[in-house]
Amino acid sequence: MTGKKIVVISLIVLALLTVAVLPFWGGSGLGRELMRSAEDRIVVIYLTGAIQESSGGGFLSGAITPRYVQNQLEKAEADAEIKGIVLRVESPGGSIAASQEIAALIRNFSKPVVVSMADMAASGGYYISAPAQGIVAQPGTMTGSIGVISTLINTEGLYEKLGLEVETFKSGEHKDMFGRTLTAEERQIMQDISDTAYDQFITEVAVDRGMELEEVRALATGQLYLGTQALELGLVDRLGGIEEAIAYLAELNGLENPVRYEFPPPSAFSQFFESGYRILTQLEKGFLGPEQLLLETLREGFPPAILYQVR
Repeated sequence: MTGKKIVVISLIVLALLTVAVLPFWGGSGLGRELMRSAEDRIVVIYLTGAIQESSGGGFLSGAITPRYVQNQLEKAEADAEIKGIVLRVESPGGSIAASQEIAALIRNFSKPVVVSMADMAASGGYYISAPAQGIVAQPGTMTGSIGVISTLINTEGLYEKLGLEVETFKSGEHKDMFGRTLTAEERQIMQDISDTAYDQFITEVAVDRGMELEEVRALATGQLYLGTQALELGLVDRLGGIEEAIAYLAELNGLENPVRYEFPPPSAFSQFFESGYRILTQLEKGFLGPEQLLLETLREGFPPAILYQVR
């Protein structure tokens, strides 16, 4: 067995052991057992990472997905002792469709939701925060960045450098537009898509925040705002952290005895099967040489990125 294989296998074992012991770290945390009898239980749900449709596998993936948010909301809905939710958002944004789906889940949820912004809740991170009953940010939180960014990778020069010749057979004038240099007409198509997604963004923020459309448009330059600036501009409601968000939710909904609560972490068994495949897949790439990795990337292609995301 080569030294490289030994290192990779050791990493796999270490990763799986880490997954197995995670639930046992941190002791009783916030004293969850003592809080089970509280009448006004406020559950804190952490939404951390880029917003995307799929996490790529499991608890350790570091992504915010519609499926994860829906699962968390369903847990809160099923527990009669939970009177409201504080979403702790830490995200630079991401996928447009996933952001829209998550925002709809929050908008239509039956129990009160207040957002607590962490270091950054910008672009799509702000989009999913806007439907909440209220938003609390730290003075130094970076938020805003209301806008759309679109990127394409032209691979023609790369194929030439590798000595690869690509033959394309298409039905539809623009079917191959993402595999070559865009024409002027196709650049306008991409700009129209970006502008439409931008209009969707500012319209939803205006409705969710009770602001005039032109007021939001004036703020939607893509720039970041600190929490203190966002408060002055009406993009957030209060300054503070998670405890302030809990107090604000209680104030808005007449809850006299709000108590912070968190769902128990997934079991070691669940984490193992959710994360194991992703870990193995990533480590498997360690056996590939640079040329093989490049060819794999080319086979997968470079889809256009049209995002509500800070770049």
